[in-house]
Amino acid sequence: MRIRIIVIDDQTLVRQGIISLLQLDAEIEVVAEASNGSEVVTLVQQYQPDLLLMDIRMPQVSGIDALHSLQQAGLRVPVLMLTTFDDHQQVLSAMLAGARGYLLKDVALDVLLQAIRTVAVGGSLLQPALTDRILQSRQITDAPQDTETLSPKEVEVLRLLAAGFSNREIATAVFKSEGTVKNQVSAILSKLGVRDRTKAVLKAIDLGLLH
Repeated sequence: MRIRIIVIDDQTLVRQGIISLLQLDAEIEVVAEASNGSEVVTLVQQYQPDLLLMDIRMPQVSGIDALHSLQQAGLRVPVLMLTTFDDHQQVLSAMLAGARGYLLKDVALDVLLQAIRTVAVGGSLLQPALTDRILQSRQITDAPQDTETLSPKEVEVLRLLAAGFSNREIATAVFKSEGTVKNQVSAILSKLGVRDRTKAVLKAIDLGLLH
């Protein structure tokens, strides 16, 4: 499978370095690049990429603003955000705006390539270390009344999801069958009104359900 990528980062050396590294992989093709999010809609419409690799903090139009532009244009393309360890609040905003995952900028090449493959085929990506920072940065508040209440067992499962556990690992931790955990995860997604595990964790953080 060949993965067509657009790279967007305002730092020229960083952007060119990422592109050079990606070009070492025969299955990845960088079809376009940009220094900010102002061209994102035009580029996506023109090149129809399989994935956007985009910085969060950029001048003129940030990565988060670019995500909103894609949503308004009705363009559904997987987006993997690049960030620094101190951008945890912006990471939360980016994920809630539609990003499918995020990576720290100092990540190893093999991790970046695996993340690209995961997100390009519809998966999502959370890094537990940065998720912990997001949790620590949020002021815990009561969930809005229109959010269906999670049971204590569902909150326990949600915390394990936030730690990056698979269904099988969660089943082992809570002494339940994998099928039972799968049903609990489905119930959690339904109650939070989201479609995947990543959005469930990020929305739970935003609502103050995890602490």
